[in-house]
Amino acid sequence: MSDDETPVAWHIGVIGGSGLAEGVGLENAQQIEVASPFGLPSAAVTTGTLAGVRFTFLPRHGAGHTVPPSAVNYRANIDVLKRCGVTDVIALSAIGSLTPAMAPGHFVAVDQFIDRTQGRDNSFFGPGLVAHVSLADPICPRLRAGLVDAAKAEEATVHDSGCYVAIEGPQFSTRAESRMYRKWGGDVIGMTGMPEARLAREAELPYALFGMVTDYDSWRDGEEADVGEILSVMRRNVDLARKVMQRLAASLPGTRSASPIDRALDHAVMTAPAARDAILVAKLQAVAGRVLK
Repeated sequence: MSDDETPVAWHIGVIGGSGLAEGVGLENAQQIEVASPFGLPSAAVTTGTLAGVRFTFLPRHGAGHTVPPSAVNYRANIDVLKRCGVTDVIALSAIGSLTPAMAPGHFVAVDQFIDRTQGRDNSFFGPGLVAHVSLADPICPRLRAGLVDAAKAEEATVHDSGCYVAIEGPQFSTRAESRMYRKWGGDVIGMTGMPEARLAREAELPYALFGMVTDYDSWRDGEEADVGEILSVMRRNVDLARKVMQRLAASLPGTRSASPIDRALDHAVMTAPAARDAILVAKLQAVAGRVLK
């Protein structure tokens, strides 16, 4: 076993979406401001433990839900979690359903994405430091399986896979768009899964998205996404989502074995060392310092 494959302690980063700004019930919690060279993150992080496992929580939309999906600084959020020493990231998100089988109140452990977002900073890399990571399977199967098992143990209705369509927002879909996404193979829809999943992969952080279905979007005749109903469903299920996190923490092995995603950048950087932009190299020390030595 190489040094890079030596088991380490788990440290789970949780990015909480709508309805989970109050966190996941961490013990011995401390709020910490963490700076990022990519700008301001959504909020300070809160770090503590669940079942003896280190968790660090970040509210995606800021305290009081002040940051809309298109204005979330996804790069800063992932960067500060990496700086905190997080080993894996779980995104908790409200989602709409594009299929009758995934009803409001159900949970979905997403396994694929269709990205329809526009104009968001979707990479840590750029001119002066080019890199290409594989994103064929954007979700960590180990994290996804752990979430599914934990949800079943809490007697939640959970689907162990689903294709998430990421839209720009902040408006919900038109009826025509919603029906088009169903034809594309989308199962659920949301506004924040991308570029979050892309950036987590560039930061070599295994990522899983655990979605709470709140509505049927707008593909069904006579129905449309309604904020009041969405909030009502979220309120009923927030406690269950927290219990799933607690159950997951209690189920984790004592030490974390290596994941292939831990080395996602092994062959990704294309720019020759002598040609790399020094400023960008410095900004990327937390995210990619392992391969930029």
